[in-house]
Amino acid sequence: MKYLLILLTVWICGSIEAQSPDSIYVPNIHSAQLYQRGNQLAYPVITLSGTQKLDLEFDDLDANVKNYFYTYQLCNADWTPVQLSSFDYIRGFAQNPITEYHYSSVALTRYTHYRALLPDQNSSIIHSGNYILKIFLDNDTSKLVFTKRFLVEENAATISAQFLQPLNPQLAQICQKLQFTVNGGSLVLINPFQQLKVVVLQNHRWDNAIYIDRPSFFSGNSFEYNSDDVPVFPGGKQWRWIDLESFRYQSDRVAKADYLPQSTSIFVKPDADRSRQAYYYYADYNGAYIIKTTESINPSWQGDYAQVKFSFVPPDNAPIPDQDIYLFGMLTGYKLNDETRLTFNAEKAVYEGSAFLKMGYYNYAYVTVNKNDPNAKASFEFTEGNHFETENDYLILVYYRSMGGRADQLVGMYSLNTLNSGQ
Repeated sequence: MKYLLILLTVWICGSIEAQSPDSIYVPNIHSAQLYQRGNQLAYPVITLSGTQKLDLEFDDLDANVKNYFYTYQLCNADWTPVQLSSFDYIRGFAQNPITEYHYSSVALTRYTHYRALLPDQNSSIIHSGNYILKIFLDNDTSKLVFTKRFLVEENAATISAQFLQPLNPQLAQICQKLQFTVNGGSLVLINPFQQLKVVVLQNHRWDNAIYIDRPSFFSGNSFEYNSDDVPVFPGGKQWRWIDLESFRYQSDRVAKADYLPQSTSIFVKPDADRSRQAYYYYADYNGAYIIKTTESINPSWQGDYAQVKFSFVPPDNAPIPDQDIYLFGMLTGYKLNDETRLTFNAEKAVYEGSAFLKMGYYNYAYVTVNKNDPNAKASFEFTEGNHFETENDYLILVYYRSMGGRADQLVGMYSLNTLNSGQ
């Protein structure tokens, strides 16, 4: 019976391997968030055997009560699922119900708000690494609803880092470079080129993450990463913002609002091209958002939704040649698809798009993707511009695999901001 259970668990994990992290698979789910308890801007990271918790929240616009469950999938550094049974990284129940919910009130949009505090006391994680949180219906893993990434760290390696201006004169004014050292401590590194991997994130984004397999130099268990061109990131610009903390009192970025009996539409003032503008600093959320309101209501289940209309005025009021343009940020899940792509309105000479958003404060940007390059990534070059001085958050992740091990461990993590020292 034990072996049958193991085989069944491996089959279940294998059946959902094709699902990607940070994706929503049904149209009724909105405002799905996973963050460190009490801080919506904090990346979902917990320490192995620690006491930290993660808040999971989401809205179901079907507005009824459903039997939602969740489970964890351990992944390697590159987010490929490990070939292990869940018994190898979860102690306790592998699948758990979500029992806390509230029906919406006050809001015109009807929905059911769900919440869970993770990890559950009956389901602890016993292996560090990358994890995908999977939400599904009726205790049936084939009814996958959405997924979220999170990290479990163990403090086995130490990291020190600093920012440098790229030596390449073509990149010096528009990109940011990191130089850092990893001390493996007591890790057994017989073949460090195979056992050690490093991933660097800018503003907690995985779409432009830089993976580094080899250090520039190492001595003993100390590894230096100071290549001239890795890791180097385009700097971008401070993110645009829209204040939707109240639909009745319009913020200065709102052009107008249409209030209908059953819905609200909000029109954001047209956004101009910023690619040719000089950089200046103002505080932002580096692409993230916070669900909150200025009114005396609970934003979780009393905050309303609106269809928010965005428009971008391209250079010279003409379509950008060979480029698709997208609304971009955590509000769209950093996705580049038909829902986030803007269309050019020839009569108004602007790109237009929309997003269905809950009351809150949102950062966003416009990015382009080269239509003729199937491997092209999101670029700020034609819409926002890139600057070496831009304030950005960076996260350095160090992964280790023991000789004969079957899964990567997250053994070190270091966060730093271009304006402040790291930690």
